[in-house]
Amino acid sequence: MDAVAAATAVGTGAPAVVNRPNLTSVGTIVWLSSELMFFAALFAMFFTLGSIRPEAYAAGQEMLNIPFAAVNCLILVSSSVTCQFGVFAAERFQPSRTGRWFQLGQWGMREWYVLTFLLGAIFVSGQVFEYAELVHEGLTMSSSPFGSTFYLTTGFHGLHVTGGLLAFLVVIGRTFAARRFGHSEETAAVVTSYYWHFVDVVWIALFISVYFS
Repeated sequence: MDAVAAATAVGTGAPAVVNRPNLTSVGTIVWLSSELMFFAALFAMFFTLGSIRPEAYAAGQEMLNIPFAAVNCLILVSSSVTCQFGVFAAERFQPSRTGRWFQLGQWGMREWYVLTFLLGAIFVSGQVFEYAELVHEGLTMSSSPFGSTFYLTTGFHGLHVTGGLLAFLVVIGRTFAARRFGHSEETAAVVTSYYWHFVDVVWIALFISVYFS
């Protein structure tokens, strides 16, 4: 007996709608789980070397510009908020704004995702600037164990953020290419938000571990 017949048999008298999980969303969550394991390995490497060479880690952390990194972290966290507003607009099937630019409540998915992209790009630019300053001060991948783990952990995260920025461009582009904003475009926006929230949460953990541990 199929699901519809079963629902009718239990006494409703009308066929029931079977809600199946979105395979794209499920696939994205499974993939992010594998990415979580990857970052867990990076965290393990960071803390293991830190326990072996605590003096090198202490010297390396003294070179970090914590106020600058904190502002950069706040920018990335803020982008998660704007991204979620974009998701809300996508779930309303609203691809673009219906009011003026300053009427944020009328913004569509496109405007919120463009703002998210800009915030993410500022974060990556800030990270590149931080790298340049640290290299100038003598902290490189080969200078100390802290330098190696610092650039590996934050660098791989930066690559993931860059990948997210490319995904935003694709999703924004689809709002222009599609004749009608439908479920396919909404799904693309939602799974992109999953990825973006993931890299934001990972960065918060990295920021606390790298700059304050």
